[in-house]
Amino acid sequence: MSKIALITGATSGIGAACAHLFAAQGYNLILLGRREQLLIDSAKHLEDKYAIEVKKIVADVRDYENLSYHLEILPSQWKKVDVLINNAGLSQGLDPIDKGNVDDWDTMIDTNVKGLLYTTRIVSNWMTAQKSGHIVNIGSIAGKEVYPNGNVYCATKHAVDALNKSMRIDLLPHGIKVTAINPGMVETEFSKVRFKGDEGRAKKVYDGLEPLIANDIAEAIWFVVSRPAHVNINDMLIMPTAQATGTIINRK
Repeated sequence: MSKIALITGATSGIGAACAHLFAAQGYNLILLGRREQLLIDSAKHLEDKYAIEVKKIVADVRDYENLSYHLEILPSQWKKVDVLINNAGLSQGLDPIDKGNVDDWDTMIDTNVKGLLYTTRIVSNWMTAQKSGHIVNIGSIAGKEVYPNGNVYCATKHAVDALNKSMRIDLLPHGIKVTAINPGMVETEFSKVRFKGDEGRAKKVYDGLEPLIANDIAEAIWFVVSRPAHVNINDMLIMPTAQATGTIINRK
């Protein structure tokens, strides 16, 4: 088979952009997401356009039992995953710690931290068996610093930063590369999800500047994955030109 990339959160944003870019490079894809119709539509488009094969998995990374079932029933040839892109993640709300919504906290922790762990737990075993592979974890500027009202989201992305470093150590004897990609402001569904569908509030986040787009991050991911076998990019922080830190932004 051609090389295989498994992408979580594959139905939109960075995940969808990665699916297109890796398909264009001849990779067969395992696309994992919660929105079945989007997965179906995306898979058909990619197969038709790039003449690749796509496996669709409708699952929530927060549900380990269900996730494990869907991954483990894949045919053995599809478990020879070359690249895992742990992209599934989100933010919920923007409240000070004393007014935070506990359900929002659980959603962020379960998705951003536990979901990444669950997927990696399964797929890393396939990679260790073949003594090769590359795991790309999508972090954030929020994993490098904190900002007002970002408390739990920042904590989850700091956890991703720590996990990225520690899994690189754990998987080193098996020849598995591990890379963190940490974007600043990227205009995807991120803010719309954070503000629970409030498109007006989401749009204001990007007013007065040119943010990154999903394809900017996908291209960075392809760059790190396409390096020679002896090269690993440990950590990459990518910002819009108009953004210096999590909170210092030049708006026109």
